[in-house]
Amino acid sequence: MRNLEAKFPLDDSRKAHERAVAIGYTQRSVVLQRDTFFRCAGGKLKLREEDGRATLIYYGRCAADALQLSTYEMVEILDPEKTRATLGAALGVIAEVRKQRTLLMRANVRLHLDRVEELGEFGEIEAVIPEGSDPEYSRASVDELLAALQISRETLIDVSYFELAAQRR
Repeated sequence: MRNLEAKFPLDDSRKAHERAVAIGYTQRSVVLQRDTFFRCAGGKLKLREEDGRATLIYYGRCAADALQLSTYEMVEILDPEKTRATLGAALGVIAEVRKQRTLLMRANVRLHLDRVEELGEFGEIEAVIPEGSDPEYSRASVDELLAALQISRETLIDVSYFELAAQRR
């Protein structure tokens, strides 16, 4: 699967929420997430736990101007504790990120309003690129949402939350 991603700091997540709703986004959920990142050559591997569910996600990224083009694979995990321990022993844990995530959606675009422990508030846009489609299909949707949120491309962040935390230390 592929998607386009844009991540950015937020001064006011309430205003971002209001602006997204004004152009047709609807809130779907508010969840607490725990992401455990493992050492992985050629991409990132994380175990995401939320609301009693867990998913193992592998993804690779390549820059596409200020946006990130991602490819990813996901698998549901039935025993997250054992999976975390096994992958930690085999690969090594490099970081853990905890956040509260508010999800808003419109069509193939997700807006995450994140409150990340030790980092603050961020927004993240993910636009799924339908199979066989050109990424430009999703880029227009991302650009529209960035404009509505009044986010300039110069403020986009091209690293993960755990990498951002490491940079700030």
